[in-house]
Amino acid sequence: MGRNTRRRRTPLATKVVAGAAALAVGGGGLLWADFSASAHEENPAHNRTRSATAQVATIDCPDVGQQISDVPDRARGEVDGELAALDSQITDAYKRLATTRRAQAGDARYVQNAILGPLKDRRKALIDRIQLEIDRAGGQADESLDELARCQGRPTDPPQDGDGQDDGDGQNQDDGQNQDGGQNQDDNGNGVAGPVAGDFIDIDDVEPRSRNSQNGLAANGDGGSTGTFTSDCGVNENDVFNSDNLIAAPGVDNGAHHVHDYVGNQDNDAFSSDEDLANADTSCQNQGDRSTYYWPVLRLQDGTEEFDANDLGGGAEGNIGRILQPAQAELKFVGNQRSDVVAMPRFLRVITGDAKSFTNGDANANSSWSCTGFEDRQVTDKYPLCPEGSQVVRTANFQSCWDGQNTDSANHRDHMAFVQQDGSCANGFQAVPQLQVRLVYDIPTPTVENGVVQDPYAVDSFPEQLHKPITDHNDFINVMGEALMNEVVDCINSGEDCQ
Repeated sequence: MGRNTRRRRTPLATKVVAGAAALAVGGGGLLWADFSASAHEENPAHNRTRSATAQVATIDCPDVGQQISDVPDRARGEVDGELAALDSQITDAYKRLATTRRAQAGDARYVQNAILGPLKDRRKALIDRIQLEIDRAGGQADESLDELARCQGRPTDPPQDGDGQDDGDGQNQDDGQNQDGGQNQDDNGNGVAGPVAGDFIDIDDVEPRSRNSQNGLAANGDGGSTGTFTSDCGVNENDVFNSDNLIAAPGVDNGAHHVHDYVGNQDNDAFSSDEDLANADTSCQNQGDRSTYYWPVLRLQDGTEEFDANDLGGGAEGNIGRILQPAQAELKFVGNQRSDVVAMPRFLRVITGDAKSFTNGDANANSSWSCTGFEDRQVTDKYPLCPEGSQVVRTANFQSCWDGQNTDSANHRDHMAFVQQDGSCANGFQAVPQLQVRLVYDIPTPTVENGVVQDPYAVDSFPEQLHKPITDHNDFINVMGEALMNEVVDCINSGEDCQ
């Protein structure tokens, strides 16, 4: 497996101690199970999941990064580092939640007193530092950020009636015994990694021409600029993986807390500069495309111990099983329904979807799952069960309206937008080529019987996001040369199909 060999600076806040053995996050936050302990058992826990009742399943914290929009450029590095430290705090707290099941059962206030209360204090200290760094750089920190320090416990799925509402102390009013059917346990009561049976749906049960999300899938290019440009960059045959996030957490080791696949640019760790990207090798057939395209890996939870089984971002944070290589990775740029497109600036950074959408909500979610032969049926919050001979499909259509000035923004979103309902860009934004990523996988169809999923597949995620399909996301940094970008624009605006 290809891994970065550059010497890496690991801030103390990112060093979450996972324990002596590979740990797998309990699907509902009940336990981080030691899989080495169950490997010799007759029915090992790694190949099935079962629904069970739950107390607090996971930790739900306000996303501070999404609330920050005015950060002076010279403070962005420090602020991004503090935001990554906030993520590590949540990971650490989730680990504590997952390993104290017995204590929680004996003390109704344990989660609040031992986990959520201390977490709030730690978050408040980092938020204060973020505000100070913004002020020192000449910006004006938002005092309301203080309100984002408090987190709460929540069940895997929202309660179906009024009895499960949070009363503000991290426990539910029903004393945490919400019958949400969303926990994963083996026959011995040990937690195993998600997903759960409720996270899957038979593609035949999905309505045609359906997608329960507003973002992304209405393809551009039907009117104003109808051409396409396809970049063939392979399917990560070079095995380039890491758990960094160069866009959202630059300079922070393990900033994603889950593993990414990379195609295109071959220098993609958290410490890569624009110069590094410009000088790197590329897996794209067109050597002028050094762009980096990346997304969280899919894994088949079949008991395989991958290269990262004991590593942060991998097995030590609940991302377990065999990493699946796409059978196809289609990277296509299309136009705008209402107008010509203009060139993307070099080093433009774009994130689509939300890796934390299980706890954040679906405002920025842009997940889309389907099966070959059924792609008029798209789902956002379920993994599809495909019939024999059909393959799993992940689709991500990126924002395609640019503010005309910035290659990034403080929350990594404000400089880009989706088209409006009529297909045009909002005032002040310009239409740029829309990147559409289509990933196809050969995956044995899991069977779901009596609440048990046999050998499920799942997207890598932050530990507290429980491998939910709605957390799927996709990232892009444009590192095309000027000549190639002009070719892309000319092809799209002239109605040609190029590659």
